[in-house]
Amino acid sequence: MKPTTEKIFTHPLGIMAAATGATFLWGSAFPFVKLSYTELGIGKNELFKQILFAGYRFVLASLLIMLIIKLIGKSIGYQRGSLLKVGRIGLFQTLLQYVFFYYGLSGSTGVQGSIIAGTTSFFQILLAHFMYTSDKITVRKVAGLLVGFAGVILVGITKGSVSFNFGIAEICLLLAMFFGALGNVLSKKESEHLDILYMTSYQMLLGGLVLVAVGATGAGIMPFEFTWKAAWMFLYLAVLSALGFVLWNTVMKYNKVGSISMYLFLIPVFGVFLSAALLREELHLIVWAALALVVSGIVIVNRAKAPQTLDLR
Repeated sequence: MKPTTEKIFTHPLGIMAAATGATFLWGSAFPFVKLSYTELGIGKNELFKQILFAGYRFVLASLLIMLIIKLIGKSIGYQRGSLLKVGRIGLFQTLLQYVFFYYGLSGSTGVQGSIIAGTTSFFQILLAHFMYTSDKITVRKVAGLLVGFAGVILVGITKGSVSFNFGIAEICLLLAMFFGALGNVLSKKESEHLDILYMTSYQMLLGGLVLVAVGATGAGIMPFEFTWKAAWMFLYLAVLSALGFVLWNTVMKYNKVGSISMYLFLIPVFGVFLSAALLREELHLIVWAALALVVSGIVIVNRAKAPQTLDLR
């Protein structure tokens, strides 16, 4: 008999609830990071402050997960032999992803960042091809990749013109999505040997502490003046990181990469509409077209095989 956790996260409704919840939380991060920058006075070119803010967010997120571990009666002590495993995940899923994410988002709009976030699904498909023999690239997946990346290119077109506005900020966001996808795939592999809560909390702690150390070298240890508004937004970002990664890493543990990657299309959907609502960013025709292409590409990539090709063994 399957353990209760596995039964929940392999059931279609459990997969849908967990994956949708995680993508909603991640989609909401785009406007909330932008709002936090405004409230704390973090400028576009203040890279060290951006990194420091990210570091504090993930250290707090890791501590929240450790509190959950303690409350359910498990040990939060270090497990011998796990440092390299959680360190490698933390390098990609927290450190590198969010160095590029925070800098990229500071120079891009919430809507643009949300649409580019859709590329995480494509990167996961590509990485899974090389890391898992059961997730090979097919013609259908290539077609989906081309359609999706066409949407990423289109999002760089400015309103009312045919010029492109795809600069260093958008390139950084693409790199962030690549490192995030790599971290996701690595976490699936390591979750075969490590508890999800332990793995997620320690990779966040290690990645977060490095972010704090790097940010503090250029911005000092506490250059921020937290208002009540900034404080609750910071807390929300930490909570969404904790819950989002726990949900996603758990659903990744019990399912194939390709079978759940389709849910990542909800990140740009949630992110675009939340950015429009909270940041008052305009949803003009090009944004709708780019969003449609990204979503279409992800659906094509993850579309189930035709019945006649199913292996019924």
